[in-house]
Amino acid sequence: MPWQPRDLMDTKREFVQLAMCEGANRRELCRRFGIGAKAAYALFKRYAQEGEAALVERSRRPHTSPLRTAGTLEAAVLELRQSHPAWGGRKLARRLIEMGHRDVPSPATITAILHRHGLINPEASQAAQHWQRFEHDTPNALWQIDFKGHFETAHGKCHPLTLLDDHSRFNLALQACQRPDTQSVRAHLVAVFERYGLPLRINADNGGPWGSPRRAEHGLSELSVWLIRQGIRISHSAPYHPQTNGKLERFHRSLKAEVLNGRSFLDLAHAQKAFEAWRDVYNHERPHDALALNTPVQRYCSSTRSYAAQLPEIEYGPDDRVLTVGWNGFIKFQGLKLRVSGALHRLPIAFRPDPHNDGCFDAFFCHHRFMRLDMNAATASN
Repeated sequence: MPWQPRDLMDTKREFVQLAMCEGANRRELCRRFGIGAKAAYALFKRYAQEGEAALVERSRRPHTSPLRTAGTLEAAVLELRQSHPAWGGRKLARRLIEMGHRDVPSPATITAILHRHGLINPEASQAAQHWQRFEHDTPNALWQIDFKGHFETAHGKCHPLTLLDDHSRFNLALQACQRPDTQSVRAHLVAVFERYGLPLRINADNGGPWGSPRRAEHGLSELSVWLIRQGIRISHSAPYHPQTNGKLERFHRSLKAEVLNGRSFLDLAHAQKAFEAWRDVYNHERPHDALALNTPVQRYCSSTRSYAAQLPEIEYGPDDRVLTVGWNGFIKFQGLKLRVSGALHRLPIAFRPDPHNDGCFDAFFCHHRFMRLDMNAATASN
């Protein structure tokens, strides 16, 4: 993926930030971004000397001055708030420091400035809450994926596809899709895998195109089968409990507040342009309360697991009973006719005997256990 003129600065910044992570494989990053090693190392050198000024012809950062007046600094607070109406005192204070301002007021003082200028209403104050959620210890241990509810453009519906790293809250994808189907998701996931590598696990909602363990297909949709063959573990949110993907739900709230509310879009391209501009701010500039006011890119590193377009052969153990799935997802095992998933048509699955329970078998597709069969009671369960 070579440098693109329309998002040159954003792409360079993301590339440099990922390359600076401890243990980052810079050669692999060059391959994923389509950048020559010579050009990349020249960029690293300039970035070390000039910082973000190395990414553009002329830095747009405000000039710093130890003699900056309180009135000028208050104007900077209001200007930044105007650019990001949903940001509160903590985010604004952190971002002003990062932009090079001296003697930045405390978050409480900035909040008072916003109140004084009528920029915080009582409803917004009441909605501000502190949340403490579980997070995985490392990037790429878990990604959360979903479609945000669709909205209308002048030329049809837009279904925003969102993908978030659990540990860092780094947004890996924010795509305006015409349809929430397998083909759209798979195409965008390939682009993400080529740039960032593969996660250990992806958690999705129930229903299409993700699949649902409670349905006859045991959660094995066409999309989940493809992901499992990539070596990715698949999990699903508990039914009627969207908080399982809580970080992504919170991301959707920010997307709605900072991009969608009060705006209309001509078409998908118009929406995508707005998504890309906000995604760069979210990942690289917007301080995150749950990250001690760091930005997501400061906690994210690319995965060491690279994407391969050629799917590996499916192999099972010597004690497994391997069967090929027939039409409509049916198989026959020890005289029983069982429905697994139509997405597994012509693919091998394995029945693995439970060494502790005679007559019980676990059904696997690659590494993914999707069903348990008790021959004593002749029942199958997820």
